[in-house]
Amino acid sequence: MTRFCVGVDVSEKELAIAYWEHDKSVFVGTYPNNQDGYSAIKVKIDELNKADAIVHLVMEPTGGYEQPFAHFADKQGWKVSIPNPLKPKQFARMIGKRTKTDPQDARTLAHYAFVQEPPTWKPLPKEVQELEHLLNRQEDLSDMLRQEKNRLHSAEYSVNIHSAVIQDIKETICSLEQKISAIQSAIKEHLKANSHLDEQKKLLLTVSGIGEKNVLYILVVLHRWGVLTEGNGDSKGLTAYLGLDPAICESGSSINKKARISRQGNRPLRSRLYIGALGGVKGNNPLRAFYQRLVGRGKPKKLALVAAARKILVWAWAVFISNTPFDANRFHHVN
Repeated sequence: MTRFCVGVDVSEKELAIAYWEHDKSVFVGTYPNNQDGYSAIKVKIDELNKADAIVHLVMEPTGGYEQPFAHFADKQGWKVSIPNPLKPKQFARMIGKRTKTDPQDARTLAHYAFVQEPPTWKPLPKEVQELEHLLNRQEDLSDMLRQEKNRLHSAEYSVNIHSAVIQDIKETICSLEQKISAIQSAIKEHLKANSHLDEQKKLLLTVSGIGEKNVLYILVVLHRWGVLTEGNGDSKGLTAYLGLDPAICESGSSINKKARISRQGNRPLRSRLYIGALGGVKGNNPLRAFYQRLVGRGKPKKLALVAAARKILVWAWAVFISNTPFDANRFHHVN
């Protein structure tokens, strides 16, 4: 079935809309980024989509400003794509677009939708979205707490610093610690209220390299991958989605260049998996056996740790889709 491709440039207050028709992109106009604007956009798209084609709407992630309209569009039955911003940018460069305005960006996204047909975005289940927001807030507060503790440490070595400064930093630290504790309590209550998430957490904790510090972050991304792939995704695609897939460079004089991971996708989660691998390979478990086999074959330790992080993700996905605990005996001698 044919598609009616729409590009949306998103800002905090406005949505610039364009569509692709007869080998060219057409700018429609700018609408407010609110419910009234969404309704007006729907009326306009219904009017323009004379062939009753599948509406394929493409927008870039912009710090969450795109989320309300993305959910609205999904409820209309439209196909929604929210690609990595780097991909439309590379596409614009490839077709020679140098001008950067909201209308031009919308036109480029409509063209990109028609040519590239990026994958469909789907919203997470409500309870998983709520968990993700709680985790993000916990991380924000933890970052602020680390900054204040660093300031306190620095202030203690400063000359002639006023006592009120020290007192204020200490009070801020105390306040942040209380806020973090409140968020952690909210997370516990949320898991208690959504027992299936709590059960999934317990199953993931059976995987070597997964602990209390990374399990919920991993759980959220597994749900996201499941939604993106409609439950048909595999572990290979998941590792690529998170940027843990090898990026081999064998072109021209770079034929002997060392292979690296692609590093696309969720950087914080890659760090959490790597730290999980650092701790996991110290225990008596399948992850340690896997790591030692790689090192024994001459692999550099850092490369073996990256491979161990990838293995944690593969095992986690297997546990998630099977809804069964990790079988350590099965993988203790894994290659």
